[in-house]
Amino acid sequence: MKAKGHVFKYGDNVDTDVIIPARYLNSFDAQELASHAMADIDPEFVNKVQPGDLIVANKNFGCGSSREHAPLCLKTAGVSCVIAETFARIFYRNAINIGLPIIECPEAAKGIEAGDEVEVDFDNGMIYNRTKGTEFKGQPFPEFMQKLIAAGGLVKYTNSKKAK
Repeated sequence: MKAKGHVFKYGDNVDTDVIIPARYLNSFDAQELASHAMADIDPEFVNKVQPGDLIVANKNFGCGSSREHAPLCLKTAGVSCVIAETFARIFYRNAINIGLPIIECPEAAKGIEAGDEVEVDFDNGMIYNRTKGTEFKGQPFPEFMQKLIAAGGLVKYTNSKKAK
């Protein structure tokens, strides 16, 4: 499993209320939520993000409330992966639950800039900055978690197992 795209770069403590502001949580429609992704920190994000693009951030990405809407709106907007120095634990789990690949790698978070073209190989945890010709070693997910993410998240994975 791989992700490849251009990078949007953010700093420390990007909280869930910035990822999807609470004033937009009156909808359960993923496309509607995605249309407001990152609105308070990067108002042009939804106009610029392309399918496959990545977010790279510093420490504690996804802190704040436990809303599952945050990783869902990013995934629906086209984000293929989030790389950060560290993630808030609840965001980490919610991202896995909805099938948004994330990877912790402090060196990559420091060595990747906005606009860089980056590729992530989830099988081995390698992160390649194609713009700068650099590479970083992140922690790969265990095989079962890769299957869960590839299936589109926990519910879809579980339902596929029931169908067999």
